[in-house]
Amino acid sequence: MSKTLRSSVKPIGSALNELVKGLGIQKKLQEYDAVVYWESVVGERIAQMTTATRILQGVLFVHVKTSTWRNELTLRKKEIIDKLNIVIGINVVKDIKFQ
Repeated sequence: MSKTLRSSVKPIGSALNELVKGLGIQKKLQEYDAVVYWESVVGERIAQMTTATRILQGVLFVHVKTSTWRNELTLRKKEIIDKLNIVIGINVVKDIKFQ
C-alpha cells in the first residue's frame, strides 16, 4: 500500500463518527440510546413492568403496565433520568412521561 493511500485510510469507527456528524444525526442517536439502555438502567424488575417506547425532544415515553408502578416510577423519575444520562454520557433525557 502506498504512503499516500495509507495516510488517507481511517479506522471504521472514526469514519462512522464523521458520517454521523456529517449527517447531523448524532443527537438523535444519543436520544435513541435512552430507549436502548432503559432495561439495563432500571433493572430487571422494573423492566418487566415497563417499556421505553420512544424519545422526542428530550422526553422519554415509557409504557407502564399498572398505575401503582406508574406512581412509584414518577417518584423515582429524577434518579432514573440521572442514571440514563450518565450511561449515555450526555444530558439527553430531560423528562420521562410514564403512560
